[in-house]
Amino acid sequence: MILFIDSTWFTEIPPLRALWAPIGEQARVPITGEHEDRRTLAGVLNIKTGDYLQYISAHFNQTDFQAMLRLMRAHWRGWHIVLFLDKHPAHRAKASRQLARDLGIELRWLPTACSELNPVDHLWRPVKQDVAANEGTPELDATVTRAWKYLETMSPRERLRKAGVLSDSFWLKDVLDELG
Repeated sequence: MILFIDSTWFTEIPPLRALWAPIGEQARVPITGEHEDRRTLAGVLNIKTGDYLQYISAHFNQTDFQAMLRLMRAHWRGWHIVLFLDKHPAHRAKASRQLARDLGIELRWLPTACSELNPVDHLWRPVKQDVAANEGTPELDATVTRAWKYLETMSPRERLRKAGVLSDSFWLKDVLDELG
């Protein structure tokens, strides 16, 4: 089973994608807070089935990543798991790598600065654009909850489509074709 993991964070200041203002007037964008409060949303995608797991934390660290590893093993019990991931410090921590070995999860490192290879990274784009953008003064937990629900309510096929896995140019297309 081939899985990918990635995370994104949400802050008190959302991305501004578009804002309407009367012609000739400057749009007002409220900025609040110290900008230190944030939440991390991590996701794991099965690129064959579109099955998806999520995890929210204040700061994604090795404890959170290890919790995700345990969730993966519990969810995909009995499967041989190959997990593709970036070189985030939480992923590279010795205790994290040891836990992955103990749980029978094979780690495969993606090249540095190649986020386009990670399909989960492509899921963040519509989340940030459709769910989290253009809120002047967001309620951080409410925003993350909406992002969670947005991804959770997608059909597996829609998740795979938005992640780019169904594209003819997906870099692991031949491997998926072999898996049937």
